[in-house]
Amino acid sequence: MLSDVVRVVPNPDFTLELEYANGERRHFDVTPLLSVRPWTVLGAWPLFRRVRVQYGTVTWPDNLDIAPETLYDCSTPIENDLGKSAPLRPQHR
Repeated sequence: MLSDVVRVVPNPDFTLELEYANGERRHFDVTPLLSVRPWTVLGAWPLFRRVRVQYGTVTWPDNLDIAPETLYDCSTPIENDLGKSAPLRPQHR
């Protein structure tokens, strides 16, 4: 069973740092979606940075979201130098 996203940190390069309920941390690149409707509006940093966690996935205003399966399948693990999942950076507002 897929674990829920419990925390998200948006980055200015239009990537997301994700933390899952099971403690796993992953990196998701949103840039491939920015040329596809309806996600084209997320190419504006003021809207992109308004990402939130709802219902176990990430969402933005106007009911934009990314399927949890896509987030997981298309993301890569974030590891520290010891090969363990690294803590997320504090979210900037």
